Amino acid sequence: MDAFFAAVEQKRNPDLTGKALVIGGSGDPTQRGVVSTASYEARKFGIHSAMPLRTAYKLCPHAIFLPVDYREYARISEKIKHILKRFCPLMQDVGIDEAFLDVSQIDKPPEEIAKEIKMTIRQETGLTCSIGIAPNKLLAKIASDLQKPDGLTMITEEDRENRIWPLPVRKLWGVGPKTEAALKEMGIETVGALASLSREKLIEKFGNSYGKYLYEASRGIDDSPLITHWEPKSTSREVTFQRDSNKWQEIARTLAELTREIATDMKRSGYKGRTVTVKIRFSDFETHTRAKTLGKPVNSADEIRTAAFDCLRRFELKKKVRLVGVRVGGLEKVHGAICHSKQIEEADA
Repeated sequence: MDAFFAAVEQKRNPDLTGKALVIGGSGDPTQRGVVSTASYEARKFGIHSAMPLRTAYKLCPHAIFLPVDYREYARISEKIKHILKRFCPLMQDVGIDEAFLDVSQIDKPPEEIAKEIKMTIRQETGLTCSIGIAPNKLLAKIASDLQKPDGLTMITEEDRENRIWPLPVRKLWGVGPKTEAALKEMGIETVGALASLSREKLIEKFGNSYGKYLYEASRGIDDSPLITHWEPKSTSREVTFQRDSNKWQEIARTLAELTREIATDMKRSGYKGRTVTVKIRFSDFETHTRAKTLGKPVNSADEIRTAAFDCLRRFELKKKVRLVGVRVGGLEKVHGAICHSKQIEEADA
C-alpha cells in the first residue's frame, strides 16, 4: 500500500489530501515518538518512518501531525487482505500493508491480475497500491518499490543487470543502515558493486548465513517459498517514557501494565509462554535484558508479572530509564484455542 497510514487518514478526511502529513506516536511532535508513516508530500522534506517526531517537525514545521490509529488501519488492512485472497488464496501476509501472492497457477497474464487487484482495491477502499511482479519474492519486493505511488512494475531475471544492479544496496530486502554503512566502507554502494564481490569475501565480512544471502540477493537469487501460515514465537510490549525516569514506582507500574496487556493478548489468542524477558533502555541508550525461564508455559498475568519483577530486580538502576519492555517467548498453542489477536509477533519466515 502507498503511504498506508497517511492514505487512510487522507481518505477519511479529504482536507488532508495533498498536504504534508506525518503519522506517529501521540501525534504531538514536542513529545517522544517516531514517525510511522509520512505522506509523499512530507517525504519531500526528508521525513521517513522511524525518524523521531521532533526531527520531522524541524524538517517540516508546517506538516500536520496525527496520532497512530492502529485499530482503523488494521480494519482497512483486513479488508484489503480479503480482496487479495479473492484473487489468489496463496498469500503470504508480511505486514499490515504488504503481502506476496503466488499467481503462477492462475491462467491469466500477471499484469492483468495486478491491474484488476489495483482497480478493486481502489474501488472498495479508495486507496492506491503499488505492485511488483517477478519470478521470486526478492525481486517482486524490489519491483513494488520502483514506481511508487500507484505503480505496477514487472522485473524478469534478464533485467538484473540494467534494472537491479544500478540500485543502491539499501534497496535489497534485509539490508539495513548498519550493513549499508559497512558496505560503504568497502566502497560498495550499488547492488551491482555488491554482486562483484566473491562469496568468500562476503562470508568473511558478514558471516556464513548473511554473507551467502548478500551474495545471492545481489544476483537476484531467492528460493524462499511462500509461507501461508506460521506460528508465532513471541509476543512483546514496550513503552518509551516521555521523560527519562529513575522512579522505581513508575518503572514497576509500567512493567506491571505491560505484563497485563501481554497476558490479555495471550489468553485471547490461545497461547502460553515459557520465557519472560525484560528490556531496559537507559537515558544514554544503553540497553540490557534479563530473562527468566519458567518450569511450565503460562499465560496468567500474575505469573508473568512475578517473573518480570524477578528480572527487574536483577538490573542496576543507577541511571535514568528511557524505555521499559517485556517479552514472553517459547509460545505454545493452547489445545483447542482459536487465534484472534493481531498483537502476536509472527515468527521470522
